Amino acid sequence: MVHSQRYVFRLSRLNEAHLRRLAEELAFLLRAGDVITLTGDLGAGKTTFARALIRSLAGDQEHEVPSPTFTLLQTYETDRLDIAHFDLYRLSAPEELDELGFDHVLRTGAALIEWPERAGDRLTGDIIDISLTESISDTSARDIVISGSGRADTKVQRLQAMHDLIFDAGFNGDGVALSALSGDASTRNYARITFAPKSPEKTDTRLLMDSPRLPDGPIIRDGKPYSQIAKLAEDARPFMAIAGALRESGLSAPEIFCADFQTGFMVIEDFGDLDYKAALAAGYDQETLWSHAVDVLLALRQVPVDHPLCISSDQTHALPILDRTILEIESQLVSEWLWEAAHGAPPDAVQRATYQAVWSPIFDEILAQPTGWMLRDFHSPNLILLADRTGRDRVGIIDFQDALQGPLAYDLVSLLQDARLDVPADMESKLLSYYCAEASAIDSAFDEARFRRTYALLGAQRNTKILGIFTRLARRDNKRRYLAHMPRIWGYLERNLAHPALADLAKWYDEVFPSVIRDRPIGG
Repeated sequence: MVHSQRYVFRLSRLNEAHLRRLAEELAFLLRAGDVITLTGDLGAGKTTFARALIRSLAGDQEHEVPSPTFTLLQTYETDRLDIAHFDLYRLSAPEELDELGFDHVLRTGAALIEWPERAGDRLTGDIIDISLTESISDTSARDIVISGSGRADTKVQRLQAMHDLIFDAGFNGDGVALSALSGDASTRNYARITFAPKSPEKTDTRLLMDSPRLPDGPIIRDGKPYSQIAKLAEDARPFMAIAGALRESGLSAPEIFCADFQTGFMVIEDFGDLDYKAALAAGYDQETLWSHAVDVLLALRQVPVDHPLCISSDQTHALPILDRTILEIESQLVSEWLWEAAHGAPPDAVQRATYQAVWSPIFDEILAQPTGWMLRDFHSPNLILLADRTGRDRVGIIDFQDALQGPLAYDLVSLLQDARLDVPADMESKLLSYYCAEASAIDSAFDEARFRRTYALLGAQRNTKILGIFTRLARRDNKRRYLAHMPRIWGYLERNLAHPALADLAKWYDEVFPSVIRDRPIGG
């Protein structure tokens, strides 16, 4: 085995419970292509660690994990990540590793390898090595040395940062467990930290949020990648600042207990699993849930937005302002992704120019509107029912780090034209009227006709963006489950296009994406 080790993370005298927790932490960070080698003598705990890691990925502490001593390889398909468990103790020659399909494994999942030294020089590159030895002072405990080579070096550093942050948050006993939560389209990942002492009624939980600073994507325009043009949060600091501002305003954003801005890890309040989709499945009334969320947006109308938000004693965050470049880059997701998916070829220069010309006056009008809080993704996946609270306090708000200063109608569109769940047209109409009536009572200058017009413009813009994003997720990222939402998005878009202010855009859509195309499944 040949690889240059650099960063080293050491842990001493780990009992079995702590070893299991370490495996759960590493499992949370694993991605396709990762290679983990386990080194140590017989009885050092390699199989114990491997079993805990695989069970964590499977989300089942009773999952059967047989030793691959005789078969050399055991594979597991999990919702989070496929993993191949190798035991090379009986490998007769390093070349046999190729026969086991090692390279194929890394294209589709991760590899966990016991006795890697039997592979000779066949294992190179980015490897996380975990060395287990019996502690001198306690033969029932293990000393651990974790080291990384190549790009795995950074992952080992992040593993230590995450481990230390959880410890600093007070989760350091034998009853601590970490379980990953299912992901979505976001680049952020979450895990639940559970501390279950001897008395079950005292079980405590927190959420671990993993929001690393991601490398810039390809340059799109003006020397900038999409994330910079769209003014998306580049690290965890905006989340900290916005959470604090929302909480100070009396809204239910999660409390933040500790954070590591360098790595993007935070330990935050756990609002539970009852997001709005789960709440509907549990029998809660949709109109009641959505009306409480409307009350949150009404409260936000009265919260100042044009001042720096506090991160710490010496750091602040200013909410970016919605601008034309954001609107343009988001609308271009349709011309860049949906157009080719529907027509088999990208638009030519004339077609692109026509598309931009249709949007130009719409953007002018959007940008002329009064601004306030624009959380940007105020919809069912990011709204958690806090059943032990009342009124608008029952609405737990998450995933707001990309918030802007923009038209107040935007978040109402996000809510009442929810991309993931059907919002009936009559319920949308009723709650839009409720919002307008309450806003008029709060603000004597509120112009209902202007607000409704802006609502339609933003609805067309947002649903256009989502059509492009869901197509991109399907075609570029192979996340085809998002295509199931496309008919709903088309339906919302058609509601907005019925407004007289959008007659030109409606005509363009009818010509370029007529109903026969809208009704047709998108190919890969």
